[in-house]
Amino acid sequence: MENKVPELFGSMVFHEHVMKERLPKSTYKTMCKVMQEGKRLDKEVADIVANAMKDWAVEKGATHFTHWFQPMTGITAEKHDSFIAPAGDGQVIMEFSGKELIQGEPDASSFPNGGLRATFEARGYTAWDPTSFAFIKDDTLCIPTAFYSYGGQALDKKTPLLRSMEAFNKQAMRIIRLLGDTETSRVNTTVGSEQEYFLIDKDVYLKRKDLVYCGRTLYGAKPPKGQELDDHYFGAIKPRVKAFMYDLNEELWKLGILSKTEHNEVAPAQHELAPVFTTVNIACDHNQVTMELMKKVADKHGLVCLLHEKPFEGVNGSGKHNNWSISTDKGANLLEPGDSPAENTRFLLFLVALIKAVDEYQDMLRLSVASAGNDHRLGANEAPPAIVSMFVGEDLQAVLDSIESGVEYAGKDREMMKVGVHVLPRFFKDTTDRNRTSPFAFTGNKFEFRMLGSAVSIACPNFILNTIVAEELSLLADELETAEDFTTAANELIRKTVIEHKRIIFNGNNYADEWVVEAEKRGLLNLKTTVDVMPYYLEEKNIATFTKHRVLTKEEIHSRYEILVENYIKVIHIEALTMLELAKKNILPAVSAYAKELAETIALKRQISAAINCKSEEGLLITLSDMCADFVDKQKALEESLAKAKNFEDEQFVAEHYKDHVIPAMVALRAVADAMEEQVSEKYWPFPTYGELLFSVL
Repeated sequence: MENKVPELFGSMVFHEHVMKERLPKSTYKTMCKVMQEGKRLDKEVADIVANAMKDWAVEKGATHFTHWFQPMTGITAEKHDSFIAPAGDGQVIMEFSGKELIQGEPDASSFPNGGLRATFEARGYTAWDPTSFAFIKDDTLCIPTAFYSYGGQALDKKTPLLRSMEAFNKQAMRIIRLLGDTETSRVNTTVGSEQEYFLIDKDVYLKRKDLVYCGRTLYGAKPPKGQELDDHYFGAIKPRVKAFMYDLNEELWKLGILSKTEHNEVAPAQHELAPVFTTVNIACDHNQVTMELMKKVADKHGLVCLLHEKPFEGVNGSGKHNNWSISTDKGANLLEPGDSPAENTRFLLFLVALIKAVDEYQDMLRLSVASAGNDHRLGANEAPPAIVSMFVGEDLQAVLDSIESGVEYAGKDREMMKVGVHVLPRFFKDTTDRNRTSPFAFTGNKFEFRMLGSAVSIACPNFILNTIVAEELSLLADELETAEDFTTAANELIRKTVIEHKRIIFNGNNYADEWVVEAEKRGLLNLKTTVDVMPYYLEEKNIATFTKHRVLTKEEIHSRYEILVENYIKVIHIEALTMLELAKKNILPAVSAYAKELAETIALKRQISAAINCKSEEGLLITLSDMCADFVDKQKALEESLAKAKNFEDEQFVAEHYKDHVIPAMVALRAVADAMEEQVSEKYWPFPTYGELLFSVL
């Protein structure tokens, strides 16, 4: 593959180069305007594109097409239709019309909709998104689409993202024009999303019902060795994993996905993949495909890819670092300081808009990453805490301090790195260190939003980020457009914003207990769980912002709140039922069988001679018997807690009950089981241990 990567890359994508080759010149130009400027596509052009797309796909071996969309499940959906049409005399022809390309009609009531659709209101539509290229997967032409209801409400992740891109571009262009830039015609947000994941042996996985049903282990004692030695991070990649990565890259590259970096992560069996930056909409589509292909390619290698945020207790969970930046269609990065006063004013205006947005919409950013799975990860040693803050680094902090104080910033020269070994080359030190504990960290010319869980669609965090920054840009533009002296007004506005919102900036250790105390003094939110943050969806401030920029209607916001609450309850409920099933059908029978062997051993020894010492067996038998009794009590407590949840009609109260009562009951039940695992003979324990799971891939 190595020598054929350029030829392989994008070979299964109907991208611009393919369009240029296969479409009439006028149609190609129209498509470019559609993709770059958001122009509408008429039916005649759609028919020409559809026919060319079909011919290309059939040549590549495709027999079907599908409108590929992203419902509120967080994964993708597709309904396949073949290209065949009857031609008479028992023959068929292959055809694909512009109408079929532009619009599809899947069932809109069977996906999560938060009350937007009833079962008897099934009609929904998928609409082609021409800004994201069609591609071939499993002999099927996949057409990226938005998904909405008969009434026009967004039922998916893509539609709000596309709307937010338009809102951001509109407000960013106002600032661009105020700065005298008449060349730029569009501003896009770009994203590179680092994807963490675990790989375990499939045979071992299938013996763990908790992994099969829930994606995470609900029981499991810590193994003698975990990640304590830090020997897995960036370590040599094992042959079986390397073979998986090789095949995964090939599949990703065929689909034009810029898979760039791969390495071992901190925990045993944990790894990471990172792509090159691209426009946020395409980045989202690519990440959805990446997660799907990870699972598919892993299966071919006898592996299972785990994308749950915390599949194993006591070792690092998996995140998805959302590297977010702003670029113009002329290639300028708006989060990069420039060489001229105008460029630096531009940088500072966009920077303070971002600072203000993160401060004023901490709740929405926390909401954007909220899930039952991510609750296990946030605040642990590999993830930021639930308190939203920004890291800007030493140099940028000095700039902001000088703006606040009104003292001219004296920039320091770039420092040459010296490591005391003459043979090693010298190189320039970066202007800022990295802060791996910060939820939202400036890393040179982008911000790294580190709170995302590994399983989440990046659409929600990014449409929220786009929208809240668009709101702050609009407020800046409102003031600056009426200013008599733009430069003076811009400088005053930058300084005012820094002073009023500097509380959100924290460059220290976000894991420290002192930061929790300090954050409370600053008035920052500490929304530790999904249940704590859910109601903020319905805050008037948030509804006003998202409706103002036409990213979500009030009805759509309510639906997303309801979906989040409902999903949280269902996830915890499934986990609790799985724990109870494993307790009754696997753990208790296994411990009882081992206790029986101990009792029989004691009895046999005493038959031989009363002088034989049985203290070890007796002690262990008593311990396990007491543990079993405690385990049964904890099991009943969990069952009672689940039953009480039925007493509440309001789903917010149900979710709070699951958080405050069901989850603690699950934790208590697990603690006893894990203690018993450490005492029971290996041959009796009913499923693979953490040691087997984490070190199953050689």
